[in-house]
Amino acid sequence: MEHENHTFSNDFILLGLFTSSQASLVFFSFIFTIFVLTVTENTVMILIIHRELRLHTPMYFLLSHLSFMDILHISNIVPKMITDFLSGSKTISFAACGVQIFLSLTLLGGECLLLAAMSYDRYVAICHPLRYPMLMNDYVSVLMAGGAWFVGIINSIVHTAYTLHFPFCGSRAIDHFFCEVPAMLVLSCVDTTHYERGVYVSGIIFLLIPSSLIFASYVQILLTVLQMKSSEAWKKSFSTCFFHMIVVIMYYGPFIFTYMRPKKYHTPGQDKFLAIFYTILTPSFNPIIYSFRNKDVLEALKNMLKSNFVQKKQ
Repeated sequence: MEHENHTFSNDFILLGLFTSSQASLVFFSFIFTIFVLTVTENTVMILIIHRELRLHTPMYFLLSHLSFMDILHISNIVPKMITDFLSGSKTISFAACGVQIFLSLTLLGGECLLLAAMSYDRYVAICHPLRYPMLMNDYVSVLMAGGAWFVGIINSIVHTAYTLHFPFCGSRAIDHFFCEVPAMLVLSCVDTTHYERGVYVSGIIFLLIPSSLIFASYVQILLTVLQMKSSEAWKKSFSTCFFHMIVVIMYYGPFIFTYMRPKKYHTPGQDKFLAIFYTILTPSFNPIIYSFRNKDVLEALKNMLKSNFVQKKQ
């Protein structure tokens, strides 16, 4: 009856991840903890990069944008989940749903391109160190970050407009924890086959091509490192590439599986499970894998904490 009452309303219903069971309370606590941790980690990362002059390099400039994207992305989804769980309300307005789709696609698409740019930065730094100042200077890094945001926004505008343009004639209950394009298409009462082809093309541009470039970059990095005589360099590079690739697989794998399958092969439970990886878990891992395992970042963090402690003491 609840679904039928909303049939002629502009509001949607987000069925979400949680029910009233005790297990859901534990899962809710886990999601809330991850949210707080992610926002804290990425905020600290941005502050460190902004304050520490020696981190004013193209690599850390791109990392600061990655952290900002992760903050916005998880903040676009989790607070609504928390509010719905605590209030018991599951409705989301048509406009709010549109905002969620727009921000989600902008940040997901932008991050895909940004991760590819970061892998290129590492490739140039390790495989062509003498040409690094020319190939990867401040201008190039600004162009890369700006390009990731711009292309992500343009792609998002197109897909948000198309998705919300489709008529939703039956139930407006979205079996997901946020307004995501595949979950929205299921509710449409018209044939969306042609639009799905457009989503597939976007998937090639934003998912397959960047992930292929990332893999190629890290293969070249490992081949270059293997030619070095230092066993310490081998160990460090293999460790770095291994952890980076885990995050890349966690991000791109579920994302590709969700957005590059036809609508008829989607199941709500599977889509929700996969979305957790690229919307909630990966943003929490990015600062740890890309930054806090770095000695320069840890040293800068210690200096910032010492500086704040001295200021408070005075």
